[in-house]
Amino acid sequence: MKLKNILLSAIVLVGMSSALNAAKTMRVTLQLPISHSLGKNWQEFKKLVEKGTNGEVKVLIFPSAQLYKDKQVPGAVGSGAIEAGTAFMGRFTGSVPAVDVVSLPFFFKDEAGLRKAVKSGSKMRTILDNAILKETGAKILWWQAYGHNVYLNNGKPIRLPSDLKDKKVRTYGKVLGWTVEAAGGVPTIMSGSKQFLAYQQHAVDVGMTGLSGVKSRKLYEVMKNVTLSYDSIIEFVAIINNKFFNSLSAKNQKVILDASAIVEKHLRDEVYSGEDKMAKDLESKMNVIRLTDAQRKVWEDTIKKPVVARYRKAVGPMADEVIKAAHEDEAGK
Repeated sequence: MKLKNILLSAIVLVGMSSALNAAKTMRVTLQLPISHSLGKNWQEFKKLVEKGTNGEVKVLIFPSAQLYKDKQVPGAVGSGAIEAGTAFMGRFTGSVPAVDVVSLPFFFKDEAGLRKAVKSGSKMRTILDNAILKETGAKILWWQAYGHNVYLNNGKPIRLPSDLKDKKVRTYGKVLGWTVEAAGGVPTIMSGSKQFLAYQQHAVDVGMTGLSGVKSRKLYEVMKNVTLSYDSIIEFVAIINNKFFNSLSAKNQKVILDASAIVEKHLRDEVYSGEDKMAKDLESKMNVIRLTDAQRKVWEDTIKKPVVARYRKAVGPMADEVIKAAHEDEAGK
């Protein structure tokens, strides 16, 4: 009887060990607070995946750049140093320069056109997603909408491109730097987590970010004005190490892909329906500048053509391929 009990205990332990070994842990690195829309997006994904896989895949989220800074995320996920994370699309320009197409000023006609171009399976997105996977080893699960670009400053509000002349401007990507230069400013690339201190210490004259970043990082405490230029869109991507993804069962892969599609739509709907409210909420904390149609035309006439020309020249043939694909997606071709 004693031997039988020992054998039964051993069998139970082996079974428990096998169950533990069968579980996969997906660690996620995020630059923003968990309370930010991107953090809530990952939380929704976590619930869907853990429920859908019956706990076979655990998702652990590390927010506020606890593990990696934004610029480190593509390499960390691609190498397998961490299983998943969020990165600004522009962080992939070193491997796939064409990704900067989404940062081109006044590139998408409207929100409807944008949605067509960035949806899963679109021509533009297929080209970019495949190129990123091939060059980095990071598989894109979904695109994370961040909203439109805005400018922050103190003193005289920014209303026209000329207001950036000779000003030191915080940027977060190459094309955005070209945008600043086209307006006569001096770009300074800086990670999102460094903004508050940089503005507080006057390391730059002007900030560039999205409204959700202004709110979550409390940038209204160090900047007086926010100009709703909406001259370009900001896209992040949720990525997973491809080897880790392929190590999962086909069933759990499907759960992850299905969850990705759900949270991508929820985030984009939330972001683009909530920007007006967010701007209105900021009115009690900042001077919110809404451009007139005439002012927006000045911005477009000043920065669009030279920036697109630089993009085409820098990227080469793939630039034309991606631009064409994006326009065909917008037109529904």
